[in-house]
Amino acid sequence: MPQTFIKLILSLTLAVTVSACGGSGNKEVAEINNDWTGNEIKIEAFNDRKVQGVTCHMAHFDRSVIDRLQKGSWFENPSNGSISCVNSGPIIIGDIDLDKNGEEVFKQKQSLIFKTLAVRRIYDSENDALVYLVYSRRVVDGSAKMSVSSVPLFGSDVTWVNRSSGDPR
Repeated sequence: MPQTFIKLILSLTLAVTVSACGGSGNKEVAEINNDWTGNEIKIEAFNDRKVQGVTCHMAHFDRSVIDRLQKGSWFENPSNGSISCVNSGPIIIGDIDLDKNGEEVFKQKQSLIFKTLAVRRIYDSENDALVYLVYSRRVVDGSAKMSVSSVPLFGSDVTWVNRSSGDPR
């Protein structure tokens, strides 16, 4: 009886962990089965809350239950992510952070506690572009796996709103 109870607890823990490591609430565009164990590459679309007219597509890996059990790392997805952002309409830029650190515009848990896949937006004033960086953030050991995408603003009809200092250009 105790072994059955322990298996039940482990199964419930795994189910909660798997759901905590994925799913961001954004629009899923594609789900590609990667291998026979059920691992998937997911592509999600999200819009920047403070910049209308920019759509980003992010690809990331979602490990299957079989893969988690085989490899023993039950509580996390890989740190890999790729991003591409495009001008998808008239660009209206709200009150964005203009310093060199930019600001986080998206995050998704990749483990139960310690790892997050994040996207930051940085305004490159010298080249008049918005730069989007996807990277893995870990509490102890950061990852060097990253991807970057730029949306040029030069020559586009861009409206800056809610800026106390006005148009930064």
